[in-house]
Amino acid sequence: MARVLPLLEPAHLDRDFDYLVPPEFDSDAQPGVRVRVRFSGRLIDGYILERLEKTSHTGKLVRLDRVVSPEKVLTPEILRLVTAVAARYAGTRADVLRLAIPPRHAKVESEGATPKPATPKKRRGKAATAKAVAAEPAPIDLDDPADPIQDSAPDQHDALPETAPAAVESPDTGITEQPTTAVALEELSPAASVSDVVEGDAEPNPGLVEDVAGQEVSELYPEWGRYAHGHSFLGAVAAGRGPRAAWQALPGEDWARRLAELAATTVGSGRSAILMVPDQRDLDRVLAECVALVGESAVGLAAGLGPSARYRRWLAALRGTARVVVGTRSSVFAPVKDLGLIAIWDDGDDTYAEPRSPYPHAREVAMLRAHETGAAFVAAGFARTAEVQAIVESGWAHDLLAERSLLRQVMPRLIAPGDTDAALERDPMARAIRIPAAAFMAARRALAAGEPVLVQVPRRGYIPALSCSKCRTPARCRHCNGPLALPDNNIRASTAGKATTARGTAAASDAGRGAGRGTTSDQRGASPASRVRAASQGASGAQDRGPQQSGEYEQQGLNFENDWGAPGPGAQGRDGGARPRGSGGRGNTTAWAQPDDRGASGAWSDPGDRGVSGGRAAAGGWGDPGDRGSSGGRTDAGDRAAAGGWGNPGRDGGGRGHGTGAQARGARDRVDLGVAVGVGTPRGGAEMAHSPACRWCGITEAAFRCGACGSRALRAVVIGAARTAEELGRAFPGVPVRGSGGSAVLSSVPEGAQVVVSTIGAEPSVPGGYSVAMLLDGWALLGREDLRAAEDAMRRWMSAAALVRPGGQVIVMADPALATVQAFLRWDPVGHAQFELGERIDVRFPPAVRLAAIDGTADSIAELLTEAKLPDMVEVLGPVPLPPGARKPFSSGDSPAEVERMILRVDRSAGSSLSKALSIAQAVRSTHKSDDPLRVQIDPVDIG
Repeated sequence: MARVLPLLEPAHLDRDFDYLVPPEFDSDAQPGVRVRVRFSGRLIDGYILERLEKTSHTGKLVRLDRVVSPEKVLTPEILRLVTAVAARYAGTRADVLRLAIPPRHAKVESEGATPKPATPKKRRGKAATAKAVAAEPAPIDLDDPADPIQDSAPDQHDALPETAPAAVESPDTGITEQPTTAVALEELSPAASVSDVVEGDAEPNPGLVEDVAGQEVSELYPEWGRYAHGHSFLGAVAAGRGPRAAWQALPGEDWARRLAELAATTVGSGRSAILMVPDQRDLDRVLAECVALVGESAVGLAAGLGPSARYRRWLAALRGTARVVVGTRSSVFAPVKDLGLIAIWDDGDDTYAEPRSPYPHAREVAMLRAHETGAAFVAAGFARTAEVQAIVESGWAHDLLAERSLLRQVMPRLIAPGDTDAALERDPMARAIRIPAAAFMAARRALAAGEPVLVQVPRRGYIPALSCSKCRTPARCRHCNGPLALPDNNIRASTAGKATTARGTAAASDAGRGAGRGTTSDQRGASPASRVRAASQGASGAQDRGPQQSGEYEQQGLNFENDWGAPGPGAQGRDGGARPRGSGGRGNTTAWAQPDDRGASGAWSDPGDRGVSGGRAAAGGWGDPGDRGSSGGRTDAGDRAAAGGWGNPGRDGGGRGHGTGAQARGARDRVDLGVAVGVGTPRGGAEMAHSPACRWCGITEAAFRCGACGSRALRAVVIGAARTAEELGRAFPGVPVRGSGGSAVLSSVPEGAQVVVSTIGAEPSVPGGYSVAMLLDGWALLGREDLRAAEDAMRRWMSAAALVRPGGQVIVMADPALATVQAFLRWDPVGHAQFELGERIDVRFPPAVRLAAIDGTADSIAELLTEAKLPDMVEVLGPVPLPPGARKPFSSGDSPAEVERMILRVDRSAGSSLSKALSIAQAVRSTHKSDDPLRVQIDPVDIG
């Protein structure tokens, strides 16, 4: 007989069943193999948990239908981990097993060998040869009566090893504090050698030991000496112990190499290591370093691999050939032998949160596995989350930090415009405009010196979000209620020969020879819209090579506003070029003048109230260069131009003036841009829409009207990376502009003068580091209605700033009075994490408490809570509407109009009881065969 766990979806069927084993399957039907069993008339996949001599079942037993494969894919360790994760997240073991074990690939499994691991840039491994046959693993015995995870769910704060003293709940914080069982790093000798620690039962990697035998850890990896107790931590790992640490990497640190050194130390002690990273780009980088240190025993594991490649590498870990696994969130379940280290880089990244039931977080699963196996654990990153700070304060992990004196030597200079009274006196509009004078001049100096500049933008696209100009209500589609946006392809169209005013056309024409010499930039890395608007071959004044598009927006009375100083460049002619007057809509409506066949280089024509030249007609605009335009400074546009407008350099140079900016409003500038609502036909005959379009259904909104106030005027909520790249291409003529984000993420860029415009998380590296980094639109990150908005902004900024060379300059465009900005300027991730944790303790949010979010209809939520026997002192919050942007727990066909969220909150000491109560309630509810889907999430990343 065999005890089988069928992979059944209903929660009440998450239990074991006994089956008869036919004689022909007796040798293959071992614990851990896949089988097919008949259940309620259907064939179901399952796993054998153990073999039995007898059963307590009094009825008739059904025979196994077949053994799918003799490969023992479910190891005892993974089974215990799966059980713990299911209990922790109020889910079923079947759901967790689907996340832990990839689908079988029969051809790969039949090869019976582990191939040579592919290089980091290759996604698929090569076929194995007969000479690479792996040794048969030892028989698996799942009948372990000492399993500590049978009756209760472990918790990283309240579940301790048997030898540990009892945990004590802190009355001040509400977090269960426990005496640490981690290795005391200061007590370990940093002079431990590899030859000393590989003695005993564990067998080291022969090649590695041959190279480093007799060498001390401090000699092998001296860079770890920059961190307090860094070599002691390595010595503990090499000695086979299980230290746990929160490592904050220094700016500019080769963190991939440091993680690979940790893995190599673990492999040298005869154990295996798992390194988790957020995405494929980081995976390739870390895997390359691991291959350089441990060779073929390192493999990459990610969901993006093909079925055969992924299963082949997973089998390599199962069979013990791969000792280092580098992967994304699913690699936390990798079945490596003798796990000695599990490390996670940048645990605050939202990709670590599993979007499938039971919605576990890779960091929490890693801590559960490290606690259960006694392996070393490292949470690494430039920033620190409140969750990691909580385990440090509880004593479960230790800090691994560098001294402040060393930090000051390697960090760039961090500034926020207007952070002092002196800075505000020099530039009163520093906090009001999108790119202030200090940032512009720093970038200009770096480019002149042939050094790269990084520009981080929170959103991709052109103008990805719109709202009503009058009441600020987000602009929504009338068909699907999706958000309206202006894609880059909607902005480039214009009507050939049909200028809004005669003056607009004249201005574009008069700017031909002058503007054409000064505004062209290398568009090889720029957005498509930026390339379309280039009209000459460089800043040296090359002649036109053919006719160009001409014209402006055709306005129909709608206005487009922007409250923070979105650029609205003005065209200048050879004689200084007065701007054309506006027509249609508001007086300061902006329209574009595309280059005509006389060589106008895409200069913008801003139809202003009085047509002021060279600066902004409304706040925040970029003035394009003319033949005699002012050089690189502000153009004195009088008090009708908003303050802070920049005139780009022209051929004849010039000085710097200051526009007084009567139109600047408080902390943000305003510029009205005309939103065309018809269809323009550029020279060439192609029709292109001029109206905002829905980001969900793609339908063009030709006649927007606000549903709240009836206004037809629109404003930009945020400017995307595509438009930012266009503006910077005009601001720095002759300089390459490269874009990184979306589907075109750059891993690295070459050295040299260039502007790299990147969305958050897609910043490419450059040899030697960037000279200047501009972090734009800080308010967009900090102003999100999210519990983790400040934490996420800090993490994004630090990741970008770490790419800047020591002594470089990082300018963050955010309010310097905010605590998050101040922590960033000090480079104090630990202090910020302490502040965030304290704030969450005060308001009782994770990680200070255990929280469950229940999403569904009012009836389904009420049914679940009726069946649940919740622990005492549970707080019930809600119901409230599902947060905007949250995925509904329904398919598109049966989604109701109203989906609610109920939140249950308890102290961490009662977290296991809450999860168990919800699991039982879901099992009872599933017996009722309710048609309304329901979703239960424990400690979700997005609370609302």
